[in-house]
Amino acid sequence: MTSVFSNSGVDDDTRRALLYQGEVFAYSATPASTELIGFAQELISEAFGARDPETAQFDLPVEEFAALLADLKPRFIHHPVCKKLLPAVIEELGCDLDRTYFDVPRMRTSTSDDYLTSGISYAFHPHRDCWYSAPFNQVNWWIPIYPVVPENVMAFHPQYFGNPVRNGSERYDYAEWNRTSRLTAAQHVKSDTREQPKPEEPVELEPQIRVVPEPGGVLMFSGAQLHSTVPNTSGRTRFSIDFRTVHIDDVRAHRGARNVDSACTGTTLRDFVRCVDLDGMPEDLALEYEARARPERDTIG
Repeated sequence: MTSVFSNSGVDDDTRRALLYQGEVFAYSATPASTELIGFAQELISEAFGARDPETAQFDLPVEEFAALLADLKPRFIHHPVCKKLLPAVIEELGCDLDRTYFDVPRMRTSTSDDYLTSGISYAFHPHRDCWYSAPFNQVNWWIPIYPVVPENVMAFHPQYFGNPVRNGSERYDYAEWNRTSRLTAAQHVKSDTREQPKPEEPVELEPQIRVVPEPGGVLMFSGAQLHSTVPNTSGRTRFSIDFRTVHIDDVRAHRGARNVDSACTGTTLRDFVRCVDLDGMPEDLALEYEARARPERDTIG
């Protein structure tokens, strides 16, 4: 059963080993994470103007809201301030910047009452990031920008960490997704027709774990952890930041969580850059992971 470690003092090597076993870590806001959400709030305020961004969904046509996010989210993702602040967040939580690589930070939204659940504000069904070509040594970081409640966070489904779920990952090719699907998110307002790995059998959502960090608080979990977007009934749009890290030693050693049910093609490793100097992931490692893109699974259900 997954446990949640709160403000744990374990070192990063120990923490990663525990994450690969399905544990979850939660931390209070740090100076750098507070600065990061403050910067995100500035961009959000510029985009929404006089409207309260958490309730603007009730004043705007859904198409206008989606168009606003389609401008706001790339501005945040690619802003140079983020490339400065993310390594600071990562360092404050005990990672070695010479050995740790990160991908771009994404601003996520979860609107209330099924207002917008596709495309630019996709409501994620139960899934593992590893179904989407993420390496099994990926660590996910999640940070709320404004206060969150149990009714608008994410849920972990820990009974599946070591147990397979029949899914559509075999049809997912990361290179093809980047070529044909990633850039069209804002076009999917009423529904989302893009092919994405989903469970192909019923998933028992209970028991589940919901963690509610403070704004700027950091939640860390394995990319192999089955998790989903909670149906938002809070009456407020949830804004959050997520990004991923990998440790180069684990990448080289193929050390990470167990693959119980993923059969996708490709690798996301080329998306990662080294914290200390923003150098890209060594190409030989990306090629190695591509060659092993469909490894024999430990257990097939």
